[in-house]
Amino acid sequence: MTPAARLSAAIEILDDVLAGENAERVLTTWARGHRFAGSKDRAAIRDHVFDALRCRRSYAWLGGAGEGRPSGRQLMIGALRAAGTDPDALFCEDRFAPRPLTEAERGAGAALEEAPQGVRLDCPDWLLPLYEETLGDTLEPVLGLMRQRSEVFLRVNNRKSTLGHALELLADDGIEAVPHPLSECALKVTRGARSVARSQAYLTGVVELQDAGSQAIIDALPLHDGLEVLDYCAGGGGKSLAMGAHADLSLTAHDVDPARMQDIAPRASRAGLTIKTARKSELADGYDLILCDVPCSGSGAFSRSPQGKWALTAARLDVLKGLQAEILEEVAPMVRPGGTLAYATCSLFRAENQDQVAGFVSRHPAFHLRRERLISPLEGGDGFFCAILERAG
Repeated sequence: MTPAARLSAAIEILDDVLAGENAERVLTTWARGHRFAGSKDRAAIRDHVFDALRCRRSYAWLGGAGEGRPSGRQLMIGALRAAGTDPDALFCEDRFAPRPLTEAERGAGAALEEAPQGVRLDCPDWLLPLYEETLGDTLEPVLGLMRQRSEVFLRVNNRKSTLGHALELLADDGIEAVPHPLSECALKVTRGARSVARSQAYLTGVVELQDAGSQAIIDALPLHDGLEVLDYCAGGGGKSLAMGAHADLSLTAHDVDPARMQDIAPRASRAGLTIKTARKSELADGYDLILCDVPCSGSGAFSRSPQGKWALTAARLDVLKGLQAEILEEVAPMVRPGGTLAYATCSLFRAENQDQVAGFVSRHPAFHLRRERLISPLEGGDGFFCAILERAG
């Protein structure tokens, strides 16, 4: 496919996404219906789509939509202008290219310097105060980072390998990586990220895909051999796997949707671990440590899941805060005296983090806050929050 044809495909896909469809689903459907598109074509189209979702407001502004709802075409015009490329070079008469620009489209669009802050930072206006409450003077650099593609990180499974050996295995498959300071087991991929899932290091469980911020959360947990541990909102089990690599634990994973845990067994087997999955009725009466990586706004990881930034509403945020409090109430009795409750989000909002923890402690005086940590995207990974709560013995 030519660069212009890739733009046409991205415009088609974006129009469906802007109408409310899930971006991943639309991309998959498009690829199945266009078998002629090679892997490089699909990757380039995917990049166009997700870059446009991260920078939706600024691309719309540059593309002539102003602050109204943009079309896929306007977003791609804005993307080219943001990159310093004349849209006329690709919106042309070539076969499969987007149709040429009209005179109105050529004259539309304004400089970003003239745009409101939320447009320049690609952030819904109502979220700016929530970010500023936490980020203060770092608001603009953090939101600026979240306009960019996320880095790809790996966690070295120290039950199977060392950092140096993992780097050698990755290099054998043409993948280059460097250690990352957020975690002693973290690697940032600098070349060959799309080859990771086919590499021997990945297939043999030497490395796992996991954001460096997420790894730092696990590093903060008081893990040691012999603990009985529950990962209460386990999802695909990434944090369960990371905990199991730290110490010899009795690990149980639970999720309200058991289907989300279907990959845990094969992932654990590849990593050389045993992780039991359990429904709520199958959970034990007490655990030494319970990790609750609760559903949240995802406001620390919008560069990785940009569609969520535009789908989030104040009503949805209220629902999430209620769910977070409900989960804490559910697990509190399951923490053994002297045990630990770890509360984690990939949010940067105080209402989901410090305020949620303060509310829980006020309702449960048997728990006290030992420490908490907010990981900023300026540290190199996604934004995360973690609080370590200890139950009186």
